[in-house]
Amino acid sequence: MDEGKEEQVQVQQNYSASILNKKKRVMVAIDENETSFHALQWTLDFLFPSATAAAAAAAPPPDHHKEEEEKEEEVGSVILLHVHRPFQHLIIPAVPGPAAAAVYVPSSSVIESVKKAQEKNTAMLLSQASKLCKHTPVKVETMMMEGEPKEMICEAVEQTHPDLLILGSRGLGTLKRAFLGSVSDYCAHHAKCPVLIVKPQK
Repeated sequence: MDEGKEEQVQVQQNYSASILNKKKRVMVAIDENETSFHALQWTLDFLFPSATAAAAAAAPPPDHHKEEEEKEEEVGSVILLHVHRPFQHLIIPAVPGPAAAAVYVPSSSVIESVKKAQEKNTAMLLSQASKLCKHTPVKVETMMMEGEPKEMICEAVEQTHPDLLILGSRGLGTLKRAFLGSVSDYCAHHAKCPVLIVKPQK
């Protein structure tokens, strides 16, 4: 290899190393699907490999105090985002006949119970996701929003300015994708940051 090509290769290697060593701020969308947790684990394994190695070697000391004191220098941060859909206050029964025209309005107590259940579910999901990052030198931030997931994810990106948005792909078939649309497809076109979609394990 001549001197010019060797110098070019060295420049590329130095650039790649600087990207890998840069403290990254990554957003991972978390939901009830296992694919989102797979996407988070993929993020830790491939974007923060030193964090995964630290977690594997970590052993809680006999007298540990604060979690922050146990961790090494932070290698980056992960924003765990969960979006739950708003509870529909109007319920239209899907039955034939006169009853089909009726609209039922749930009582305020029912609405409050559903909202509390949604908040509890969100807290549980984010807690499970946070545990995957435990004992790693990755700073974890959690974020919860209400609304249409694909739109709120893009809004969260605008609010937090991550370097990268990570989404798990549910692997919808062509027909379902055509009728239901895809959160990952929407975000890939509308999110104001690079988007990486992690396919489900086979």
